[in-house]
Amino acid sequence: MADPLTHRRVLHIALPVVLSNATVPILGVVDTGVVGQLGEAAPIGAVGIGAIILTAIYWVFGFLRMGTSGLTAQAIGAEDTPEVAALLSRALMIGLMAGVAIILLQPLLFAGAFRISPASQEVETLARQYMGIRVWSAPAAIALYGITGWLIAQERTGAVLGLQVLMNGANILLDLVFVLGLDWGVPGVAWATFIAEWSGLLFGLWLCRAAFAVPAWRDWPRVFDRARLINMGVVNSDIMIRSVLLQAVFVSFLFWGADFGDVQLAANQILLQFLEVTAFALDGFAIAAETLVGQAMGRRDPAHLRRAAVLTSGWGAAICAGLASSFFAAGPLVIDVMTTAEPVRAAARVFLPYMVAAPLLGVAAWMLDGIFIGATRTRDMRNMMIITTLVYFAAVIPLTAAFGNHGLWMALLLSFVARGVTLGLRYPALERAAAR
Repeated sequence: MADPLTHRRVLHIALPVVLSNATVPILGVVDTGVVGQLGEAAPIGAVGIGAIILTAIYWVFGFLRMGTSGLTAQAIGAEDTPEVAALLSRALMIGLMAGVAIILLQPLLFAGAFRISPASQEVETLARQYMGIRVWSAPAAIALYGITGWLIAQERTGAVLGLQVLMNGANILLDLVFVLGLDWGVPGVAWATFIAEWSGLLFGLWLCRAAFAVPAWRDWPRVFDRARLINMGVVNSDIMIRSVLLQAVFVSFLFWGADFGDVQLAANQILLQFLEVTAFALDGFAIAAETLVGQAMGRRDPAHLRRAAVLTSGWGAAICAGLASSFFAAGPLVIDVMTTAEPVRAAARVFLPYMVAAPLLGVAAWMLDGIFIGATRTRDMRNMMIITTLVYFAAVIPLTAAFGNHGLWMALLLSFVARGVTLGLRYPALERAAAR
């Protein structure tokens, strides 16, 4: 018998994720702040560019979090306890092997990154020192994607919050000790993250200790079952393709924005922070949808699936309405806090209405992503993202030619609408699949 699906249950899953997301920018501020005390520009740039490069490399494996969450939620819904444990073993193996591959390929990866994004000799030298230390925790960082997805599927988002707080807290404390106390400079920041990520993996494994009490976690015929491995591979590859296309839209947005001059580029960067806040706020409710929809799909219960989709999406819509109102009322003040350059302030205010509209136009896309991940209908996600990308690129060229930066924002918001509409059209098929 399924547990009743209530507003309280949705909030129990969503709110710890929202709080967990709120800790992420704090770490970036501290990393920048401690190297800023060194009194030179190069260390700040080195830590910044090094962190961006490694984050981009690790991000490729972000599918492991989403794929593990959807598959595990379905196994829980189907009351297949051995498969729940086996999924954790598969996710850990994929994460550890991916991390080892990054360590082995680091010379090529780092050389390619600096070719794409060149820096001064001093910054590049320091950044290579930073990345050369941090890369050795790649297996831990990527395996943690799998652990996080596995915990989310069991509605254990409080544990995810605890894991994030422990890692970021340790990282911040070690930053202060290594950089300000021991004067290790840029390598000190890297060692702090290295220790924090491996500590996070150990704590994550402890949080998953119940799975290791079940023999199925080392039932190797099940863990390496060909059909299950193929299914996991298909789910993860679909999510990866979808994510790469989504990233292509945002990267091209930044490139096109650069054509309108430094002031407009800076204004766009400030406004994108409003989108990041929206994504962080909605992430908890999209993850609640992943968990609850996945469990309903595992039970083959379309009524429960529909209620999960409606309940989580209702909360998502309420959050977006609140964000749109907040951006309308407080947006100019936030812009003034983020920059003191008057031309940039003026330009950002002109385009602020697009940020008011973005949560309202994007809520369907964000929430349906969570719903489809939980149902592991990743082929639909991939295909609808292909259509969305084509719509965006077909629109952005004529719109920017006709309306400049206004056209660029119109095209981005159109991509949100296209993703929401195309996934919405596929939703009935998802319910039919749950009934079979």
